[in-house]
Amino acid sequence: MQVITHKITVQTTRPIEIIDITAEIIAALSTTGLKRGQVTVISRHTTAFININEKEKHLLEDMETFLKRLVPKDGNYLHNLNPIDGRHNAHSHLLGLFMNSSETIPFSEGKMLLGEWQSVFFVELDGPRNERAILLQLSGI
Repeated sequence: MQVITHKITVQTTRPIEIIDITAEIIAALSTTGLKRGQVTVISRHTTAFININEKEKHLLEDMETFLKRLVPKDGNYLHNLNPIDGRHNAHSHLLGLFMNSSETIPFSEGKMLLGEWQSVFFVELDGPRNERAILLQLSGI
């Protein structure tokens, strides 16, 4: 069994942004020569997350609207009184309570075993950001 680590970076342009990273994961997997195993996709941030869902334009818009309504940016949050990095991003951390920082996806014959409508998304909750890091840990034979 081999274990390979790969890094993907993305730039975000909006406060909340849902970015399909499926193609980047497939590209990384194709360079490994691994046939069967699993890939763990992890966000290295506390205000950005990984999600598997359907890629449909209106659904993605609905998701963004839902997140904005669930935890409004302009709430009265204690974290925003003295933020560590100067960003008033308590809402982003609170939204993260409902999300996963990672997903593990099996693959076979070099292809991820996602459902027909599934894609892997990087969910930015505190953008825009010049660079966000996503790690892939691929393990298999």
